[in-house]
Amino acid sequence: MQAIAFLYNKRWLPLLGPLLLLAFWQLMISAHWVKPVLLPPPGETLQYLAQTFASGAILPDLWSTLLRTLSAFAIAIAIGLPLGVMLGSAENAYRSVEFLIDFFRSTPSSALIPLFMLIFGITDINKIAIASFGAMLIVLFNSAYGVMNAKKTRVMAAQIMGVSRWHVFKDVMLMESLPQTFIGLRSAVSMALVIVIVAEMFIGSETGLGHRIIDAQQVFNVKDMYTSILVTGALGYGLNLVFLLIEKKLIHWGGKA
Repeated sequence: MQAIAFLYNKRWLPLLGPLLLLAFWQLMISAHWVKPVLLPPPGETLQYLAQTFASGAILPDLWSTLLRTLSAFAIAIAIGLPLGVMLGSAENAYRSVEFLIDFFRSTPSSALIPLFMLIFGITDINKIAIASFGAMLIVLFNSAYGVMNAKKTRVMAAQIMGVSRWHVFKDVMLMESLPQTFIGLRSAVSMALVIVIVAEMFIGSETGLGHRIIDAQQVFNVKDMYTSILVTGALGYGLNLVFLLIEKKLIHWGGKA
């Protein structure tokens, strides 16, 4: 009964997923579905993870990936957010470039790596540029649709009351767009991380979690490979959680009529 009460305690529910993952991981090894040489037991992997952090061996790679991701995300916000708001406030302007936005948004950013290599070469700038491009399109799309889909009744009510167009835009449309915009921001930071990891794997790099994963795979250091993958997933989850907490703090009216 205590175990059932524990599981139904909302504070502990987020732990259920990781525990199920570890249990299934152990089951695959115990049932001999996967050879331990290809997938080490979760206990050994987590122990190796702790040792890697204790020695500080993974920290330079973690910091490099985080710095590249945040740099790309900052550029995406600086370009995509104001551009999305401007296009969203003039729907005809957005419709005129909608094809280009949807085309590049639907094109896998990894497919554009050769193009960015021709432009920026094999440098850190290349990795940041392609990640910021992919993330920027997500920010732009969501911020534009957030402004365009602002509740028409509130906009009309403000206009009927004689509120100026600037204040209608600033205090109604812009505020109404924030929930959709934050969805875009959370998606964009995840996309930036994914692209950075892929770029670190396949574009010349001496640091980064992607570089660490591909190096470990090439020398068949499976414990280090899975450790780096787990750290990458935890980093993505942490970034998403930070923005989710910021969203709940700043947009307390989200979802309310």
